[in-house]
Amino acid sequence: MPESSPSRAALFSLYDKTGAGELAAALDARGIAIFATGGTRDFLAARGVRARDVGDLTGFAPLFGERVKTLHPSIFGGILYDRGSAQQRDEAHRRGIPEIVAVVVNLYPFEATVARPGVTINEAIEQIDIGGVALVRAAAKNFASVSVLTHPAQYQESLAALEGGESAHSLRRKFAVAAFERTAEYDAAISHYLATAGEVLPTELPGALALTLPLVKRLRYGTNPQERAAFYLARPDRLPEQLGGKALSYNNLLDLDAALRLLARAQAGASFPSARESVVRAATIKHAVPCGVAQRRDTGAAVRESLAADSVSAFGGIVAVDALVDADAALEFREYFLEIVAAPEFEPEALETLRKKKNLRIMRFAPSLPYELARELRLRSALGGVLAEDDDPSAPAERWQVVSRRSPTDAEWQDLAFAWDVVRHVKSNGIVIVREQTTRGICAGQTNRVSAVQIAVARAGAAVRGSSCASDGFFPFTDGIEAAIEGGCSAIIAPGGSIRDNEVIAAADRRNAALVFSSHRYFLH
Repeated sequence: MPESSPSRAALFSLYDKTGAGELAAALDARGIAIFATGGTRDFLAARGVRARDVGDLTGFAPLFGERVKTLHPSIFGGILYDRGSAQQRDEAHRRGIPEIVAVVVNLYPFEATVARPGVTINEAIEQIDIGGVALVRAAAKNFASVSVLTHPAQYQESLAALEGGESAHSLRRKFAVAAFERTAEYDAAISHYLATAGEVLPTELPGALALTLPLVKRLRYGTNPQERAAFYLARPDRLPEQLGGKALSYNNLLDLDAALRLLARAQAGASFPSARESVVRAATIKHAVPCGVAQRRDTGAAVRESLAADSVSAFGGIVAVDALVDADAALEFREYFLEIVAAPEFEPEALETLRKKKNLRIMRFAPSLPYELARELRLRSALGGVLAEDDDPSAPAERWQVVSRRSPTDAEWQDLAFAWDVVRHVKSNGIVIVREQTTRGICAGQTNRVSAVQIAVARAGAAVRGSSCASDGFFPFTDGIEAAIEGGCSAIIAPGGSIRDNEVIAAADRRNAALVFSSHRYFLH
């Protein structure tokens, strides 16, 4: 290092340069020399900050297309040496290594890069930061003497500490925690991308699971007021935009997730008819369980039928719809107390109507979000660990088979397909009764299937006559299917696989009901 080099320095290497000029100027005013990598140095110089190039420390210009800029003993020695050791202080002095007291670094935007449609693996690899991660980890390790700032949101807190003197040990430790969280998050994003980019583990679950999700917001409480809660999200940009109403609660977020997943239509297999084209789906959710789902060509009609399907349960629930909410559709919500209305878009007049309910949360989501949620790895905690599952791409395609003497009518086929698409979102034992593309009776969470059928039939009331019924699991005995048929269901779909399947088929035939078996089951626990 040249003789004129200062004894105390700060290192800046930034992709996001927001607020860096003010911070660098404050450090410079306190006699701390500023060293920066090329683009960052130009940015600071343009704002009047005396910044020197990191090459003045290393004695090297950037190498290999700027892949190597900061990986040098003069930099890492200046960050890592132990200020409490006289021997190490003397060594730093002999070698002309400055005391680097602050490292201000944010990383190449790997996550944003791979989120772009059509990005190539080579483009992604070029956004894997090496030097930046190493600098952040080194500074975080030596937080006793070095401040590490990894996000512009930290700059004001750091500046306030500078105004009162040197950065406090507790603040440096706080920044170090954030730094290690950021590098863990970054590495997890890279490993996940490489494992799922089609070249390494295209059909396997991850060999290790790293969850490093940034805090989006602290919540008032969890499921109940005596519980603490917070919301963490890997991509905050995917959080639906709130256009009105109170802040989201823990339970609101769970219900919103359930509602959006229900909007993702299942892909119809070749062995059974597809659902009607160009229909709007509206789903009413209560306690993360569907209580009314309807499909219509008109948004207002879909909303009206969804709410009317179980108007008692809809009280205090949420409604999600997968189409524009226009002024007429907004009027359908007037008579109901709801927590959330969610849609991909709202007409201005519709927003005006909905905002008259001052506490109603109005959420706008990207149309692709329900399908993105359906494709992602599903995680749940258990026994202090994490369970993970996704749809196995190597699994055989789902098949439907008519096993009764009578085949479903066209109308029954449509309702069976709709009921089957809804029942996969209903807690086991799940039963869904549908007539005319509207759920008429839904029962979830029962410990035996015949009770689930009986409850769903009772909820359907008179609308059960001529309806179609879906069961998420097979009928282990004839009592369940008999309860459905005697209640008024004329067509039933369920998985096959019971040792009493032949008895169940015979029960359907005795009553001239149509029975379809699926090769898949859809338990939801």
